[in-house]
Amino acid sequence: MTESASPYIAQPRIMVLGVQPGTPPFRIMEIDGEIVCEARTITDVLTTAALYGITVHDLDDPDVVRWVGGDKFTWHRR
Repeated sequence: MTESASPYIAQPRIMVLGVQPGTPPFRIMEIDGEIVCEARTITDVLTTAALYGITVHDLDDPDVVRWVGGDKFTWHRR
């Protein structure tokens, strides 16, 4: 297998982990592998990214944000 034939795996700076139980539920947010906050909304993700100097233009871009255990609309346990 050549390098060009191997699958591309994005290593985004921002990772939003699965929903955690709480009142209200939250998602742990990491930037550059470091836990930075408990995000409760998309706005929390964008605001925290901006505090770290990251401008997010597209929350669906896997090169920018990796959503684990759901997508940008998943904020409650199923």
